[in-house]
Amino acid sequence: MNNKLLDITDLHVSFVSNQKEKEIIHGISYQLFENEILGVVGESGSGKSVSSLALLGLLPKGISKITKGSIYFKGQDLTHLSDKEFQALRGNEIAMIFQEPMSSLNPSMRCGEQVIEILLQHTSLSQKEGKQKTLELFEKVKLPNPERVYKAYPHEISGGQKQRVMIAMAIACNPKILVADEPTTALDVTVQKEIILLLKHLQATEGMSIIFISHDLSLVSEISDRILVMYQGQIVEQGPVKDIFLAPKETYTKALINSKPALDVRLKKLPTIQDFINDTTNKDVITLKDRHKKHQKLYSQAPILEVSNVEKEYVSQAGWFGKPTFFKAVNNVSFRLYEGETLGLVGESGCGKSTLSNAILMLDPPTAGQIFYKGTDITKLNRKSLRRLRKDIQVIFQDPFASLNPRIPIGKAIMEPMKVHHIGSSDKNRKEKVMTLLDKVGLNSESFYKYPHEFSGGQRQRVGIARAIALEPKLVICDESVSALDISVQAQVLNLLNDLKDNFGFTYIFISHDLSVVKYMSDQLIVMNQGKIEEMGDADKVYGHPEKEYTKKLIHAIPKGL
Repeated sequence: MNNKLLDITDLHVSFVSNQKEKEIIHGISYQLFENEILGVVGESGSGKSVSSLALLGLLPKGISKITKGSIYFKGQDLTHLSDKEFQALRGNEIAMIFQEPMSSLNPSMRCGEQVIEILLQHTSLSQKEGKQKTLELFEKVKLPNPERVYKAYPHEISGGQKQRVMIAMAIACNPKILVADEPTTALDVTVQKEIILLLKHLQATEGMSIIFISHDLSLVSEISDRILVMYQGQIVEQGPVKDIFLAPKETYTKALINSKPALDVRLKKLPTIQDFINDTTNKDVITLKDRHKKHQKLYSQAPILEVSNVEKEYVSQAGWFGKPTFFKAVNNVSFRLYEGETLGLVGESGCGKSTLSNAILMLDPPTAGQIFYKGTDITKLNRKSLRRLRKDIQVIFQDPFASLNPRIPIGKAIMEPMKVHHIGSSDKNRKEKVMTLLDKVGLNSESFYKYPHEFSGGQRQRVGIARAIALEPKLVICDESVSALDISVQAQVLNLLNDLKDNFGFTYIFISHDLSVVKYMSDQLIVMNQGKIEEMGDADKVYGHPEKEYTKKLIHAIPKGL
């Protein structure tokens, strides 16, 4: 094994709330070696990010502290460093790529200037040399057209490009250690693959070590040499990637591997972490015969939704006197959706998935084509009729926190649209209905009085589901509704969506960039590319025998582990 670069021994971290001290990290110990990629896996709240922030002296001041243990880097204990000493170390010796590049980049500064700022602070380069070095870095992280990105503001480039700018900033001063905290979570499967390959390439060429943090064990196994598995502030298992992935010893590790939907088998119920811990996993499988029987019944009825030759065109005006340019975000899309069906919609960012769903919801009406809901062309409805339609077609958003009012208790937030659409005879009756709904989505009745910030990500997603189904809709559009969730929470939410579908006869349009999830959920599948339908058919057939190169590329990019 190479030389030891980092040695963490018996690290304890506590947070203080209401004068009470609560330990979050319970005595973890691990090493990082030169030229190594160490994967750190675990769900939200397991302590992955807190332990990495401790390395960089970035634990929140005043409310958190290291109570015990040591972090040795190059023979120096980092737990004794002052703020000024940490400033010299950060970026120079240890750098970090954060999960959300949009909130980590300054929206009012051009991308190039943000990298130069770091170079001027940590090196003796001049402004001119800084620009040259920045362009070299942009080439190194394989950014297309580095000159354009250099002059662009963060909002003018894609998510994958923003993440590459963040990586360029992190490696600007040739750090010995790069901490990558969930750097691919919100990215398309193909962009995710590119970022993984880029980090591997940089690690090999720059000779640095990487700590790669994620909740996705399959993804981590594709990049790492060794893996640590964290659970409730402790390391429950660590070892070489093959040992952890192919022969896990701990129940929790086995659960993490198996909670993700498999591509070769469709279970009736996805196992959750608790199922593994309590040994209550349901191994019942949906057979091809079951699926065929269900589809015969589904497709013998009239469609609930028919999208015919739909287009959505945007016009951008280049300055006062510039010629307007036209861009078709959705281009001649047609399909049918049947009651009780789940239609999967996949494709990379910018392919037109969300634009199409907004057109179906009539939030951003199409510029051409027809959308028939139960035989009525909804593109021709007046405002009053559209308002009535809103009750029938609901949406579950990707970010439930952003779609909930932080000042309204969630019980009231769910009751509000019920009142608008005259569901329930009185407030008392509506409250009873909401209490029942909260129970159905796996939240207790006390949740009625809580505010959005008092819930975890998975619980907030359940609130979003409860609010959507409170209106007793016929069609629900799930727009990336599980993409930000932990693997186990994701399994719980997918099981819940399937249960609700069986109990209430819902019809879903399921949009996601996670192809294994879409395959598990869907009857039919639509693959979109640059506003058009690239491929369409039975989900299993499209996955098993993709016809188009684009579909093959998407499927090939799915992290499959070892």
